[in-house]
Amino acid sequence: MDVLQLLVSGLANGCVYGLIAMGFVLIYKATEGVNFAQGDFMMLGAFICVGLTNPQFMGLPFWVSVPVTIAAMGMFGYALDLVVIRRMFGQSQIALVILTIALGFVLRFIAGAIWGHEPISLASPIAGRDVRFGGLVLGLDEVFVIFVTILLTVVLWLYFNRTKLGVAMQASSQNQLAAYYMGIPVKRVHSLIWALSGMTAAVAGILFASKGSIDPSVGLLGIKAFAAAVIGGFGSLPGALLGGIIIGVIEPFAGRYMPSGYAQIMPYLLLFLILVFRPHGILAQVHAKKV
Repeated sequence: MDVLQLLVSGLANGCVYGLIAMGFVLIYKATEGVNFAQGDFMMLGAFICVGLTNPQFMGLPFWVSVPVTIAAMGMFGYALDLVVIRRMFGQSQIALVILTIALGFVLRFIAGAIWGHEPISLASPIAGRDVRFGGLVLGLDEVFVIFVTILLTVVLWLYFNRTKLGVAMQASSQNQLAAYYMGIPVKRVHSLIWALSGMTAAVAGILFASKGSIDPSVGLLGIKAFAAAVIGGFGSLPGALLGGIIIGVIEPFAGRYMPSGYAQIMPYLLLFLILVFRPHGILAQVHAKKV
């Protein structure tokens, strides 16, 4: 039973990593850029939901706060691209990387200034409740995290592969000039993908806050999520989820059965091995770019 408990706990944590990793993949699939503030998007979404829900703040019902938070993060992502990211058009990818790293510091400072640096728990109706399967006791929050993550992964995969706008987003990343000549509104597509990335981060933040307390430093989980995206295959949405689950499952087992400290290093050791032996990730999606 201990093994099953560790497995479910690892799956739940891994799903959160996977959701953040999907934000990396969404941006990359549409722009071939990397948003290193994705973990901080997750943190901001979590704090917005806390601010809307908890009695000491606004005290709205949880099921009202959730869609408001997701919509707010979508608008934040759209506005960020509209006002800031578009000004980077034509610059090197390293400029976007530096910009988003700086943005992460700014978001953590703002969250700390508004909500403080002490851990805060989200007043969620699924927190602290158990589901029993025989002798196995699972947290309802963990079951909910796994279910929502799988559902969202399927929806996003279908969106990118079965809808005209999703295909247009991928086309704009392959060749922006050709996409523009084909009538695709490239700039608007980029803004929409940043909005979608923000909404995905909001879901991850709400699920993470439902499992435990949060503080501004949880945005640094984006580092593990980036490792998950690389392990799974940068550019693959199922790969992002797979990479997150692998890291999430490895951590509790390493913490239980290996010497102290190994749980923290194992994700990056795995990342090192993947980069050496399979540089494109487990579910690699390598496409020849047409010029």
